[in-house]
Amino acid sequence: MRLGETVRKSWSEATPSVTRFVRALRAAGVDVPEPRGRDEQGRQVVEFVPGTPAIERMPLDADELRRVGSMIREIHDAGAPYTPEADAVWRTAIPAPAAELVCHNDLAPWNLITGDRWVFIDWDAAAPSTRLWDLAYAAQAFALSGGERDPESAARDLAAIVDGYRADDVMRRDLPQAMEERTAAMLALLEGAHATGDEPWASMYANGHGEHWAKALAFVREHRARWARSLGGV
Repeated sequence: MRLGETVRKSWSEATPSVTRFVRALRAAGVDVPEPRGRDEQGRQVVEFVPGTPAIERMPLDADELRRVGSMIREIHDAGAPYTPEADAVWRTAIPAPAAELVCHNDLAPWNLITGDRWVFIDWDAAAPSTRLWDLAYAAQAFALSGGERDPESAARDLAAIVDGYRADDVMRRDLPQAMEERTAAMLALLEGAHATGDEPWASMYANGHGEHWAKALAFVREHRARWARSLGGV
């Protein structure tokens, strides 16, 4: 909930580790919401960032998507030197394929505030992952969405994000498969929660997220060759 110029959020066992990482990003010059401690009710106190969520402005234009890609590259480059404490605790719903660096893990239009500042919010799922896995989720969310887009337009938007990230040939080559695997992992999470009743994912599945991600996965798979052509990976 918002309270004045702050947001109050539940404190979890991962909050101290996430807070240390976010403060390291800020020290490296990345604009992320400032952690402001814990209130008398035991909640996180985080800076409120005014602006419009990108999800309300979709689709973003090519310049804006290149900006998004550049922001993700800045986050990854700033986070790469960071070494978590030995007893760090992380809480993220989908395991990453490797632990290359600490990533946001939900870089999506619903977590990007636009306005005078462009800032990714909601860092609670930050955890060790890889550049490719983190970018794959963001690229799918910003460019391909739920599979309702014209494929050629989606391919151009995908290229804009990846150009903004300044991805090398290896990442461009590997991204289409990574997008498919990351989208499949999200759908599997929702389907598994639907079967077990694990919240909040079970309710999300029932409220349309399951259908959304099923369509997104079909779209990613159907046009994988098109994504590869648009990215020009070798």
